[in-house]
Amino acid sequence: MSGPMRTGAVVLIAALCAASACAGPGAPIGPSIPVEGGGGGAGGGTATGVLAFLVQPRGVAAGSPISPEVKVEALDTLGNVLTGFSGTVRVALGSSASGGRLSGTTSVAATSGVAFFDTLVINQAGSGYTLVASAPGFGSVASAPFTVFGATGSAARAP
Repeated sequence: MSGPMRTGAVVLIAALCAASACAGPGAPIGPSIPVEGGGGGAGGGTATGVLAFLVQPRGVAAGSPISPEVKVEALDTLGNVLTGFSGTVRVALGSSASGGRLSGTTSVAATSGVAFFDTLVINQAGSGYTLVASAPGFGSVASAPFTVFGATGSAARAP
């Protein structure tokens, strides 16, 4: 073997060890569950997982709470709920918002890996609304688009 080949092999082994493959006996190899305000850096922890909408927002009348309540879950890389996660999950309107404003409780602590949002209200009719959920260590995820209807039951038209 020549020098460059050994260097490449060492780099590959170092990269694998950095990904916990060489952490040693008894070290966790699976996902790390973020802890609000806990170690692991500026994001409040680290995770090898994602957020997902368990219950997507549906069409709703302007000024009324979204029903059924929106639920966001923290999942590991295999799609299992991270039941030990109790960090804060936040929702906001996505960039496709039709000029409305989101109100209600937009930040909640997850319970057994699931965050429940039962007071979300959008004040203006329109179509193409999305919610974006985020949590420290997880990044963000957008919901499916939904419509907020006006008083007559039809979405407002864009000017």
